[in-house]
Amino acid sequence: MKAILLHAAGGPEQVVFEETPDPVLLPGDALVRVLASGTTRNELDWEPTYTDQKGNSRLPSIPGHELCGVVEKLSPGVNGVAVGDEVYALTSFFRNGTAAEYIAVEAGVLAPKPKTLDAVEAASVPLSALTAWQALFDHGNLAAGQKVLIHGAAGGVGLFAVQLARWKGAHVIATASSSSTTLVKSLGAHEVIDYKTQRFEALVKDADLVLDTIGGGTRQQSWKVLKRGGILVSVAGEPIEQPDALPGVKGVFFIVTAQRLQLIEIGKLIDQGIVKPVIATVVPIEQARQAFELGYQPGKQGKIVLHVQD
Repeated sequence: MKAILLHAAGGPEQVVFEETPDPVLLPGDALVRVLASGTTRNELDWEPTYTDQKGNSRLPSIPGHELCGVVEKLSPGVNGVAVGDEVYALTSFFRNGTAAEYIAVEAGVLAPKPKTLDAVEAASVPLSALTAWQALFDHGNLAAGQKVLIHGAAGGVGLFAVQLARWKGAHVIATASSSSTTLVKSLGAHEVIDYKTQRFEALVKDADLVLDTIGGGTRQQSWKVLKRGGILVSVAGEPIEQPDALPGVKGVFFIVTAQRLQLIEIGKLIDQGIVKPVIATVVPIEQARQAFELGYQPGKQGKIVLHVQD
């Protein structure tokens, strides 16, 4: 098969499109013919992109962790999915990924593709939407009537977070650039703060939840806007440290996990027209280096997706 291979750790300059052996199924696996693969801005910086769970190198490795495709083959005894099923999924960070014509993936993470999406749209959903879902509901315990501040609202995670928070009945405040204000409001934000010209910490107070996708100074200033009992949930960078001077609030850092049942629920919301993906651009897999280079550029709205095959 053809795939994107990384022969060494690094940036987009390490991305090569070439022939590689077909994947071998492990017990519990499905072989999926990949139609489209989502990309993540900084995945080439992640240690699991190059290692297994024990920290051993698995170079050359295949990046990508979001797919839409068709089940081609199953390991003996696999249930819950059938050959010919159209599926989408978030796959393991520690195995060869989705930027390939075929992938061996744990069958238990495969969910039915939303009926109203094409393959490219479906491949843009899993990592971003699951991250938003788990941040808001599993870790942030967001409820109707609460106030949530979402940083990076025009990014992959942020765009889903805005829609899911509005669906839940929260008051949604978002930070984004002025060029993204119209889009973010159209997806459900009640207020949009231009992070380039406005100080969100001067405008927001008594937030029940802050979703931080940015880190750094944005994260540090975010503590100030929380009400007593509020939660700061971060998916940016390293685990967070709560300032000693701010009792009564708490912080959570987490890494998204593959959850089939959550993807099924997200798919239902998509098919009902409540949630929708936003695509920044679609790039043929043979031009994947360009896709990863684009990922590091600011100002994108939504997800960069690789078209793998028809």
